[in-house]
Amino acid sequence: MGKLGNFILESKRVLKVTKKPSQKEFMATLKVAALGMLVIGLIGFVINLTTHMF
Repeated sequence: MGKLGNFILESKRVLKVTKKPSQKEFMATLKVAALGMLVIGLIGFVINLTTHMF
């Protein structure tokens, strides 16, 4: 059993340990991810705006 076999065994172990998030946990994760994308988008927009001004 090589690296692929070890990877498959580890993947199975991780899937057994994990659990489905509750709706509250999912919504919190979704809000944080959306806020992060918004902040990164705004930073990119400001940088793009300032580079075209000069």
